[in-house]
Amino acid sequence: MNNMKTVEKGFIPVMLTPFTDTGAIDFDALTRLTELYLQAGAAGLFANCLSSEMFELSEQERIQVIEHVIKVVNGVVPVVATGTFGGPIAQQADFIKRVHNTGTEAVILITGLLADEAESDAVFNERVFQLLDQTDTVPVGFYECPVPYKRLISPEQLQLFVNTGRVIYHKDTSLDLAQIKEKIRLASRPGFGLYDAYMAHAVESLKAGSAGLSCIQGNYFPELIVWLCRNYNNVDLQDEVAKVQQFLIDNMDVMHNVYPTVSKYFLQLRGFDMSTFTRRSVGTFTPEIGKQVEGLYASYTQLQNELELSVV
Repeated sequence: MNNMKTVEKGFIPVMLTPFTDTGAIDFDALTRLTELYLQAGAAGLFANCLSSEMFELSEQERIQVIEHVIKVVNGVVPVVATGTFGGPIAQQADFIKRVHNTGTEAVILITGLLADEAESDAVFNERVFQLLDQTDTVPVGFYECPVPYKRLISPEQLQLFVNTGRVIYHKDTSLDLAQIKEKIRLASRPGFGLYDAYMAHAVESLKAGSAGLSCIQGNYFPELIVWLCRNYNNVDLQDEVAKVQQFLIDNMDVMHNVYPTVSKYFLQLRGFDMSTFTRRSVGTFTPEIGKQVEGLYASYTQLQNELELSVV
């Protein structure tokens, strides 16, 4: 992942977990989904994340999903995966090592699970360093996951952690371009990349020095996010880049509503064979929401044709 980002900006999909209509993990669909991300040009994959419904998977299922993705990828791109789910630091450290032993490039730490909302940054920092001390040389990353609550890392904290040489990935959900610029400025180090999750300022974030994008929009049209990462600074395509940026802004709400059910339905509209079943309680997928997703699909098809973008 780190070598690739010096060549071009990368897209790191936050992977879905396909289920059967009865709620079991659909490993056949997971194989096809992993291949879809790869064919679209993903620079890496983030398995076992919130989009994967990681909190609704058992510990064994989390490992099975990660191992399956790594097997399908077969070394083509690096895979990162979440390794912290609360509990004593020693228990979290053990699972981090289990996740790393599957073959991941880095194990992701969920910021909101390392300290309670009322606890100080000093407490959070101490627990991060305890985890680093108890996980040998395992490369790690951070994800400012909104569940159980969103705990943002300050630019100064990120600099502190990155300077250990152990942190290679950060999924930023601050939604704040100024914060992102400061994080990039302070935490600049070979081998580290900040990946932005917020598509409303995707182009500006890429221009500011983000290593790439790691966003739910990749679970609708991964090839479009790859295109944006590759062309955001192309002087000959700035009108098209602006159109893509505006498309992402205009459709933000429909893509977040009853997610990830809506993205699974969108993939069905694309012809991808998977159930819309989700274990996570995200609200009711109503006929009206279905029509909105169908409208998104029609709009995307038009945009894809205008860009002459190949769809996998």
